[in-house]
Amino acid sequence: MADMPINIDHLLSMTGGDADLADEVIGIFQQQAQIWSRMLDPRAEASQWADAAHTLKGAALSIGAEDLAASCEAAEQAGRNNPPSPAGAALLLNDVKDQLNRALEACSRVSHALSRPGLRASKASNS
Repeated sequence: MADMPINIDHLLSMTGGDADLADEVIGIFQQQAQIWSRMLDPRAEASQWADAAHTLKGAALSIGAEDLAASCEAAEQAGRNNPPSPAGAALLLNDVKDQLNRALEACSRVSHALSRPGLRASKASNS
């Protein structure tokens, strides 16, 4: 899976190789991403969107979404250290949202990859 926004090997290492848990983490990430995305408002106080970027960065790192984490880091640092104009904030936060959308689009591919035989415990009998 070239150019995959989510590093499946990293995700599995963070979940102790448990594909079911990794899939659950992906599901939680998808649910929470809607909340974080709404908080990435360039018209808001810089501290608010910097906090949202920080939270999203941690979640991105937990699923191996390194490009998203890097965009979040850039936005967080700018928001905390040298808050840009609303136009500058919009550019930073649009990059975060673009990377977030790429990661969200990859979530279903990751879930599918995690369902490969051999990755899941003997859950086939429950299907």
